[in-house]
Amino acid sequence: MSAEPDQFLFSYGTLQQPDVQRDTFGRIVQSEDDVLPGYTVDYAEIEDSRVVELSGLAVHPIVRPTGDPRDKVVGRVLRVSDDELDAADEYEVHLYRRIQVALASGRRAWAYISI
Repeated sequence: MSAEPDQFLFSYGTLQQPDVQRDTFGRIVQSEDDVLPGYTVDYAEIEDSRVVELSGLAVHPIVRPTGDPRDKVVGRVLRVSDDELDAADEYEVHLYRRIQVALASGRRAWAYISI
């Protein structure tokens, strides 16, 4: 596993929160604005009490593919290590799966989308 932050993770929700980043990654993560085309935001009720307590929210955003490039999700690209990506997998609940996506900037990144 790599300790260097060489992975890109697109976040449109709670992984942008400083408290969630400190708990999940042990640090505040460098990030920049980007957009995920062809997806739309929906919301999901979170039942994992630890995630709800950490984020302060019982309902989290979740993205779904639409295939329509006019649909867009605004978010931030986090630069994380392989180990931190594994930690993000642990934080995200069973409603999400991680896939590679193409962002409006042309960058490829991981993103958590609806199952």
